[in-house]
Amino acid sequence: MFEIGKKIKALRQQRGWSQSDIAELLSISVPAFSKIESDITDLNISRLRQIAEVFNVSVVDLISDQTEPSQTLLDELQEAKNTIAAQTLKISHLQEYIITLYEQLHKHTQDVISG
Repeated sequence: MFEIGKKIKALRQQRGWSQSDIAELLSISVPAFSKIESDITDLNISRLRQIAEVFNVSVVDLISDQTEPSQTLLDELQEAKNTIAAQTLKISHLQEYIITLYEQLHKHTQDVISG
């Protein structure tokens, strides 16, 4: 029989998330989430829906015996990585801009004090 906890753990690890990250999103303790991943806790449909929503998959995806991630999931992960890379670049440019503004402000302040 397929163990849902292993599927949940694999989804979490594929995304690089910690148990703490998911536990917080589910509003449960880390030990409670650990029990879910270890298949110690039986999940009701409400919790399955909540977990599926966190991972942006269907409940069917969670309970199916398919062990390989679907192509849709892989495409979504790649799109997310691309989005993160683009946002990281924007943040870097904004940091550089803020530093430039700070340096200009500092120079202007020194000019005002000196003159």
